[in-house]
Amino acid sequence: MEQYKKQLQTFYRKHKRMPGYSEMCALFGFASKNAVAKVVEKLIDAGVVRKDGRGKLVPLALGDEVPLVGYIEAGFPTPAEEIALDHVTMDELLLGSRDKLYLLRVKGESMIDAGIYEGDLLLVERTETARLNDIVVASIDGEWTVKYLREKRGRKYLEAANEEYPDLHPEQSLEVGGVVRSVIRTYA
Repeated sequence: MEQYKKQLQTFYRKHKRMPGYSEMCALFGFASKNAVAKVVEKLIDAGVVRKDGRGKLVPLALGDEVPLVGYIEAGFPTPAEEIALDHVTMDELLLGSRDKLYLLRVKGESMIDAGIYEGDLLLVERTETARLNDIVVASIDGEWTVKYLREKRGRKYLEAANEEYPDLHPEQSLEVGGVVRSVIRTYA
């Protein structure tokens, strides 16, 4: 069973979806969909996958998963129960292709009003293009920083999320090296 789980995990990471029965025939080296159906039933019993309302397979335990157990009140406290609502794979949260992702540790306080603090890890998707208002990792006149990408009068510039830091307007060059996709903070 572990072999099939690993094959499904590899397929899911590559294609960002579960394979159909014909694809699983090729993936598992089976000649018939009936053989695939038997393996799928065993995977369902093992809690690796489930079928949704339309009969499509949904991953439950393909690795890199964290249970989503509910909501937490950020206002006034309310009674809460832990109920497994769903499972969220780390791939779903990362949003990008793994080969384009990298991490950077934050130094400085220029982005604190965007919820980015010194010591946080930024999950960045490598790209040379970004939309206005994205938080980007960019080289401005040869020096790297993380800021909002803004534009005024047709000229792009970088803006901090802390009023104590000035806007950065390029004298020579402004090159985007990536877009921040997530902020990771640990409390240890």
